[in-house]
Amino acid sequence: MPKSAKPPVASPPSSAAAAASRNTDSGPSTVAAADDLASARAQQTNDLAAARPYNPNKAGEHGFKNGVNPATGATAEPASRLPGASTLSEANGSAKTGSVAAEGVNAAIAPLDRVRVDSAGQVLTTNQGVPIADNQNSLKYGERGPVLLEDFILREKITHFDHERIPERIVHARGSGAHGFFECYEPLTDLTRAAPFQEAGKITPVFVRFSTVQGERGSKDTARDVRGFAVKFYTDEGNWDLVGNNMPVFFIQDAMKFPDLVHAVKPEPHHAMPQAASAHDTFWDFVSLMPESTHMLMWAMSDRGIPRSYATMQGFGVHPVRFVNAAGESVFVKFHWNPKAGTHSLVWDEAVKISGADPDYHRRDLWERIEAGAYPEYELGVQVFTEEQAEQFSFDILDATKIIPEELVPIRPIGRMVLNRNPDNFFAETEQVAFCTAHVVPGIDFSNDPLLAGRIHSYVDTQISRLGGPNFHELPINSPIAPVHNNQRDGMHRQAIHRGKVAYEPNSLAGGCPFQAGAAQGFVSVPARIEAKEAQGKVRVKPEKFADHYTQATLFFNSQTPVEQAHIAAAFRFELSKVTVPAIRERMVASLRNASEDLAAQVAAGLGIKELPEAMPRALAKPPKPEIATSPALSLLARPGDGSIQGRKVAILVADGIVGQSAADLHQALFAQGAVPRFVAPRIGPVSTADQVPINADASLENEPGFLFDALALPDGEEGVQMLAADGHTMEFIKDQHRHCKTILVMPASAALMLKAQIPATLPSGDPDPGMFMGAAPADFKAFIQGIARHRHPERETDPPLV
Repeated sequence: MPKSAKPPVASPPSSAAAAASRNTDSGPSTVAAADDLASARAQQTNDLAAARPYNPNKAGEHGFKNGVNPATGATAEPASRLPGASTLSEANGSAKTGSVAAEGVNAAIAPLDRVRVDSAGQVLTTNQGVPIADNQNSLKYGERGPVLLEDFILREKITHFDHERIPERIVHARGSGAHGFFECYEPLTDLTRAAPFQEAGKITPVFVRFSTVQGERGSKDTARDVRGFAVKFYTDEGNWDLVGNNMPVFFIQDAMKFPDLVHAVKPEPHHAMPQAASAHDTFWDFVSLMPESTHMLMWAMSDRGIPRSYATMQGFGVHPVRFVNAAGESVFVKFHWNPKAGTHSLVWDEAVKISGADPDYHRRDLWERIEAGAYPEYELGVQVFTEEQAEQFSFDILDATKIIPEELVPIRPIGRMVLNRNPDNFFAETEQVAFCTAHVVPGIDFSNDPLLAGRIHSYVDTQISRLGGPNFHELPINSPIAPVHNNQRDGMHRQAIHRGKVAYEPNSLAGGCPFQAGAAQGFVSVPARIEAKEAQGKVRVKPEKFADHYTQATLFFNSQTPVEQAHIAAAFRFELSKVTVPAIRERMVASLRNASEDLAAQVAAGLGIKELPEAMPRALAKPPKPEIATSPALSLLARPGDGSIQGRKVAILVADGIVGQSAADLHQALFAQGAVPRFVAPRIGPVSTADQVPINADASLENEPGFLFDALALPDGEEGVQMLAADGHTMEFIKDQHRHCKTILVMPASAALMLKAQIPATLPSGDPDPGMFMGAAPADFKAFIQGIARHRHPERETDPPLV
């Protein structure tokens, strides 16, 4: 027991008082002082309880004014730590129990160092710490006899193995995670009291999980799908989860329809196909009957549905939420994550091929970028607007199928996020991390978005089911860095061991602790709500502006470049061609006519629909006139990034007999710019170059196909070029790079490879190909690198492809 816990001697010891203080079921009418710990605890506990003869906060629990400004909880200071102890024996420490609980500390939320394990130099043990002498054989009765039931080592190992998996998420099952930090650019105290935004340069740890939506845990990364973009901020006032997607809108307006949407888009229940795909009857049947989905379909069918990587993908909070400052004043905000590397995507042919060669393409890319020090970085921006501004928009901000165009409310950059550490263990961190839209901190509050309301409930419920009970917040990856003190106890998988006997509030036996924080420190919901000034009854209905289902779909399509519009049309064509019911195809085309006659005509032609069906009747016959007709910011090509080639993978084809010096010089120039160049040969290993420059191929034409790379360089040296020309993989490699509009460098001798592959040096129009570079001089390498920074050269694209 600490010295501070030993009480002063007030009077001679009394054996009666000392004996009474040792009972747990009865006691005397008064507590006498005695020179022993039990008596001292009894006396101090009585004094602590007596210090609170009534609850002074009770009167402040009534009335609107008190409701928006709750008082701090009443407390009393104990004479020592004795009254708060669970047991007088807590000073008797051991290697297991340790010492007395640190005052005012919840050690269960310490940094993850407390649970990290490094087994270097250690012997194998059971889960009980018993060293295992033989991990090769089960215990048998004789060398050929039966395995014995008493083999507890075998049973523990097999039993744990049998239970290593937990139920996967209903949606977002396929995910990848990373640790990092958020850095605030400037104080936002005029807008919010949220902890991450209180001062310039403030650092907040984060954990981010990216994911697909439809597919199961073992599905492919490159499916056409929405991507989850969830960020857990470990703030000093608790955990805040900004749970969003890579698209700023959603398919539905009300959470009531979420189970229907997911049931429709998941594999069809009678045969469990298709996996991780929306190209099937039930999805298109559903959305063709839900015209509010049209805007989201434009986004999903655009190139945003197949991102190049998580590092080149935007993120959005989707719903409007409130920023609340210390004075209780609130404004609406929408969150935007913009990648420093720009927004880049795959083309469909490329995505299909990658899914077969490397279904872990995005997961691998994220891991390798962080391991290489090419840390993914995103800028966080907010659209800030008032309730009065919101009422003037032609659309309803509470409608999750609508965006607020940047032309109406510009995006204000407020900080940056850098992902700089990979998880130590995928299961313990990426798989067990639990996000929830209900996890907010003081300074962040909800809007009345009806889809958000359902998510607030659903996410908690899901985590309880997946992670075994209500204590999922105590798993190391989910525990906050802010102090955790409450009266929650017990439940499955409880980790914290609480000191003391009090688990309720208000109390006097623990001095009133833990006590409510009050308005000055605690979370207080904003009392104002949209149209709160109007008395309304409870009703199941949507606002009238929610009925405008097509205006923003038109805005999105008209804001795309011609290349991107062609990709949207091709995506609808492909997806709907997989539908087996013609009526569903025609219904979808009828809906698209309300968004774009040109798009509907292209899709109909691609599906063999000779005559366009009548346009689907609109839910809102006369929608409000939109503020703008186009928004260039909605185009992926409007966000090329910082111009760097960091993290880009570049294939340099090599073979025996090539000129080694030019290949080595190019490799060095690319690596100096942060790219990941790889020598790709017919086989891995040393390459005998014509000029004796040592080159070692770390990939082969077989194990790393061309569509896995962002750019291609073809070597010099006739003998080596002839060897490459004799390998059929080479032609496939070059054709895929050309078809996918990648940057290609052709050194002099490799002109023969281009000729054999029947790839022209010009565009179909006869103009020079901006993504094709010739030569082997340093200036040619520099131009090649500048071409890679564009990521793709869509001027080359044709539908169907000519090569």
